[in-house]
Amino acid sequence: MNQHGDFEAQNLPEGVTRKTSRSSTSIEKSGLKDTGLPTVQLEEDDVVSRSSQFYQRFRPFILAAVAAIIIGWWISATVLKATRHRWIVQTLFAWFFVLVIAFRFIPNTVITKPVGAVWEACVQDPFYKLPRYTRLAVGWLCLIAIVFGSAFGFPLEENTDYGDRAISVLGLFVFQCCFWLSSKFRNQIPWPTVIVGLFLQQVVALFVLKTGAGFSIFQWIATLASDFLAQSKAGATFFFDADTVAKNWFFVNTLAAIIFFIAFVQMLYYLGVMQWLLGKFAWFFFKLLNVSGAEAVVAAASPWIGQGESACLVRPYVDLMTESELHLVLTSGFSCISGSVMAAYINLGVPAENIVTSSVMSIPASIAISKIRIPETDEPVTRGQVVIDRGSSEKYPPANALHAFSKGAVFGLVVAGQILTNVLTVLSLVAAINGLLTWIGHGFGIHALTLQLVLGYVFYPLAFLLGVPRGEILRVSQILATKLIENEFAAYTELIALQKTSDALSQRGFTIATYALCGFANLGSLGIQIGVLSAMAPTRARIISRVAFSAMLCGFISTLQTAGIAGMLV
Repeated sequence: MNQHGDFEAQNLPEGVTRKTSRSSTSIEKSGLKDTGLPTVQLEEDDVVSRSSQFYQRFRPFILAAVAAIIIGWWISATVLKATRHRWIVQTLFAWFFVLVIAFRFIPNTVITKPVGAVWEACVQDPFYKLPRYTRLAVGWLCLIAIVFGSAFGFPLEENTDYGDRAISVLGLFVFQCCFWLSSKFRNQIPWPTVIVGLFLQQVVALFVLKTGAGFSIFQWIATLASDFLAQSKAGATFFFDADTVAKNWFFVNTLAAIIFFIAFVQMLYYLGVMQWLLGKFAWFFFKLLNVSGAEAVVAAASPWIGQGESACLVRPYVDLMTESELHLVLTSGFSCISGSVMAAYINLGVPAENIVTSSVMSIPASIAISKIRIPETDEPVTRGQVVIDRGSSEKYPPANALHAFSKGAVFGLVVAGQILTNVLTVLSLVAAINGLLTWIGHGFGIHALTLQLVLGYVFYPLAFLLGVPRGEILRVSQILATKLIENEFAAYTELIALQKTSDALSQRGFTIATYALCGFANLGSLGIQIGVLSAMAPTRARIISRVAFSAMLCGFISTLQTAGIAGMLV
């Protein structure tokens, strides 16, 4: 469109002409009458274009004013005695946004060039001059050093001994050996990706569980998330009453928080905030783990927006993904939770910092495990680039941020309804199966034969390898069985209920269990994942169905591995 608001004719499809003026716009096409709809669309586009032109013209002044307000707030908040105890968080956030604004005008090369020059000269070039097997040997030695240093280099916690930590180390080794033995192409495993992924998982655990700064940061993030989600109680109180909300019913508190959170995230998508954050986060994993751009985006997004929504970020490329990429996408979804259901766990009483830490640790772990199980043998389309679908293909895009928030609330209602119906029906189905098993068990003199009991004994070795205290292994393994055959909601509910009885788990057992349950790997999510990805990639539906069960098991073990690493440190 030129400065007078006219559209260039050569940009139109063949056979269509458009006549424009300042007062009217019409579209003529041979054999068709003007319905008036194109006029409305063109007028809306013209308004958007004018707003965009206004922003581009005054962009430096607008951003400078925002930066000035942020700096003024930071100075005021730091000086005031009432808020002095928050100065670290205030400083980090204020200057983060100021730098984001500054780098809208300063080229990134001002920072990246000198850092890259030092990195390449001092680290990258000397390291890559070494033979490949020497580099791998160095990587394995570093990984082994950080694992054993984590397990045996810190003082023991209460009711814990070095034998428990040694079992957790053994479990990590056993899990990796099992994945290697079951690998589809053992000679194609990308060992640098595996080593870096496992190393990052260990680093995150050390940073959070063994440094005051790391624990404080993640605890602050978890507290912020909890406080933010608690704002949904205002809406819930409007429809019910304060006494009902105070009872923390799942139907009232949890579903209200889910709807509110999803609506807010959809508004952030419209504003471009989520795309920017996920793009930066994905770039980090793309560079460190040498995965394709699409894999990096989905893995980075899974802990925050969910197993189906994360794949939507790379929707145009799902139909072009290789088998290894699809397996990683599925594994990432199974090994994490989403921010929309984090409220449910927090409302149940699960420590928020454990949930956030587990999800972040599971990102590199899921990549490493998936690449061992099904290594990449083809050339991904998005190799060498990070791409995020910004929703341009949406049929009815929102008109503004408030409209996006409203549409997100409707979508949140759908998600909340799905959660409600799935939890209700799955729990009922499991109860029916347990009733049948109990009736059969009576014939053998077994009075409490249930799926949880059977799978509890099957998972007994897994719970043992996590380093769970001896007297608590069966109870934890039965809760793991509940998570797999029902869902993590039911498992967390059972865990919190157990903690209120005389048979409550120790602090070590409770911490390991909260980490082990933090993922979507269950039979219900298996159907959801297959349905969502098959809808986005119909031509890959057979491959998706074939690798989905493997991905679910990989995601399940990924969360167990995260719990085992937590067991090394508590």
